[in-house]
Amino acid sequence: MINRLCALGVFAALGVATAQNTNLTVKPASVSPGFADPAKLTAKAPETFEAQFDTTKGKFTIEVTRSLAPNGVDRFYNLVRSGYFTDVAFFRVIPGFMCQFGIHGDPNVSAKWREASIPDDPVKGSNTRGTITFATAGPNTRTTQLFINFGDNVNLDSMGFSPFGKVIKGMDVVDKINGEYGEGAPNGRGPDQGRIQMEGNAYLKKDFPKLDYIKSATIVSMELPAKNDPIR
Repeated sequence: MINRLCALGVFAALGVATAQNTNLTVKPASVSPGFADPAKLTAKAPETFEAQFDTTKGKFTIEVTRSLAPNGVDRFYNLVRSGYFTDVAFFRVIPGFMCQFGIHGDPNVSAKWREASIPDDPVKGSNTRGTITFATAGPNTRTTQLFINFGDNVNLDSMGFSPFGKVIKGMDVVDKINGEYGEGAPNGRGPDQGRIQMEGNAYLKKDFPKLDYIKSATIVSMELPAKNDPIR
């Protein structure tokens, strides 16, 4: 299944805590199969936390609020903590609209996640500039693909896209993510999602060498994890 982000009404190819806050960095899991097994990545996220993305354009930080979209936040939290986003491309970047990422560079990993969908969350926030949201192919189809809004795309709110966090540092970095390839195939000259799924980064780095990538993503601050958190 290929996630799609509904843009301008047309589906275009494209997913109050009492604990004391701490400043800490959680390293990605050292064994790569950890992020290749969706069934093991189901920990409940803290109510609020920050995730830092180190990219080929620089660093940016996202502040996440679980109450905005609990299912989406739990999925995002587990993806970040497991190291899933390392060497993941911003494969669909449309200046003035959004930048999309989340298909893993290893096709074997992508295959594990394609059917690992999560239930929809009611839209409680708005897709304003700097917010992060899962892409979707329709009801209850969110998996690993996300996008960051470059502009105020409030028209997406009524289409079921539930933002759950916002870039609080480094939005200037996000703005610099390379958008020269634009919309993806077949409607544009950018990467074809089906080929990304099947061929991974080998396809992207050969045919779209100027794409930007995530080098790493880490949790940089959060409330104390729940006692039943297996990664605690």
